[in-house]
Amino acid sequence: MHIRVIRERPAQWKERRAGVRHSWMVPFVWADHRMDWIAYGLSQWRFLEVLEYLGSFGVLVAVIFYFAESGDRLKQKHYQAWQVINSAQGKGGNGGRIEALQELNSDGVSLVGVDLSAAFLQGVQLKKAMLARATFDAADARLADMAGADVQDASLRSANFRGAGLDNANLQGSTLDDADFTGASFTGANLTGASLANADLRDADLQGAQWGDVRSVKGANVLGVKNAAAFVAWAVAHGALRRSED
Repeated sequence: MHIRVIRERPAQWKERRAGVRHSWMVPFVWADHRMDWIAYGLSQWRFLEVLEYLGSFGVLVAVIFYFAESGDRLKQKHYQAWQVINSAQGKGGNGGRIEALQELNSDGVSLVGVDLSAAFLQGVQLKKAMLARATFDAADARLADMAGADVQDASLRSANFRGAGLDNANLQGSTLDDADFTGASFTGANLTGASLANADLRDADLQGAQWGDVRSVKGANVLGVKNAAAFVAWAVAHGALRRSED
């Protein structure tokens, strides 16, 4: 923003010239003297003052419109993120889905029912995401962080969740058949009514997990499951196995 300066009338050239000690400086002092007069003349021109005020007003209007349209820009950002996710539906690879999912989740957008079949989602950060009825069939979500996420009634068939963080996640009623959860953490997770048929749970941590009414654990590998002795005993009695081989 410009600040208007009230300029005093410059001295006459004779007075200015008298103060110059060296003759070689005269041309420079003269040029500076002319600029002083030009600046003085422009400072007296009210039209320029009006233009300055209009410029400041224009900045204010631009700021107002910027904030007024912030909601539309957010909607556009979410629309583009959904385009990325939907255009890659059913396809392998990332295709920008990791960034799109994380962006939507960070803005509190519901991801209920999203189809991420066969997607590459290694390391995706979806803490407390709303993923009820989502489809992760055959997805690669190794090292994903879905702590506190709502994944009720979702499908994770044949998905790879090795080393994933599912602490306090709600997987109630979800289908985890044939999925790989080797080394995953289910601390405090809700597995009530879930199906774990043929799931690989080797070295998974189920401390404090709720597993009542699990529909099936037949063929599941529970070798090395941590902090869940009662679950392991029940699972083995209902068809789960303890295999060390891949």
